[in-house]
Amino acid sequence: MTVARIVSTGRSVPPVVVTNAEMNQRLGKNVSEWLTQNVGIEQRCFMRDDQVPSDLATEASAQALARAGVDPKDVDLVIVATDTPDTPSPATASVVQHKLRATRAGTFDVNCACAGWVTALDMGAKYIAADPSYRNVLVTGVYGMSRHLDWSDKTTCTLFADGAGAVLLQASAAPGHLSGQLYADGSYHDALGIYAKGVVQFTRRFPPTYNVEHWPRMLHAAADKARVRVADIGLFVFTQLNLRTIEEVMAKLQLPLERAHWVMHKWGYTGSACIPMTLDDAVEHGKVKPGDLVAFCGSGGGVSMASAIFRW
Repeated sequence: MTVARIVSTGRSVPPVVVTNAEMNQRLGKNVSEWLTQNVGIEQRCFMRDDQVPSDLATEASAQALARAGVDPKDVDLVIVATDTPDTPSPATASVVQHKLRATRAGTFDVNCACAGWVTALDMGAKYIAADPSYRNVLVTGVYGMSRHLDWSDKTTCTLFADGAGAVLLQASAAPGHLSGQLYADGSYHDALGIYAKGVVQFTRRFPPTYNVEHWPRMLHAAADKARVRVADIGLFVFTQLNLRTIEEVMAKLQLPLERAHWVMHKWGYTGSACIPMTLDDAVEHGKVKPGDLVAFCGSGGGVSMASAIFRW
């Protein structure tokens, strides 16, 4: 049986770093203490004025390909998960394909907000399992939310940031993708998004415990499909909006916090890109080794949610 394995990772962290202290100055009020204590964000990174999201996505994708020793011309499919595309149309994946010179690859974008990359990862794995012509699939998440910030709104401009992360999925007979689980609650479609004004807005509150309630359920459902135990998962990579949420979820799973990895303190909240960026950082820090079970769990506006389990 052919399955999809993650064979390499990559990331792009944009160059403009804005600390909490600088946010205090920009907003004329002290937001640093609240951000650090309640969210875990200490700084965030933004694109330069001459950059667009596809630039970040291309850099992360090129790094993943180089690490795998795969020529861009051998890529069969490029999937880009984003809700901040270069333009509403065409797909940013087509721009990335061109910039990479991945001339054989098909392309499409996935927009499930911040659950998009895990959704795209599950889709890419199933392309490989279903069709032997797909051998190398790039799955990239990119966020350029700095282009959609209202700098007078401290509830958004202090959280959101830019970045990209990528993995290369490759067809293999060895264990890799074990399961995926998707969920949505469309009654919250109008709670968070980029609406008529073109800026990201929280228009009404989500239940404060929403992710704490649903992430464990999503992980257990994916684990049941994979016929593994959640307790045996070696690395958990969650949406990076709030460190306190990750702490609560790991406590609810009755597992040590050390099995999770987080990066929001240094890169801010990078939405569609945060999970692959966190994975790349975890790999760089030696937190995953061959044979480990790795779980991804993401959620975002919509509400959309996705989880997936891989054998490393």
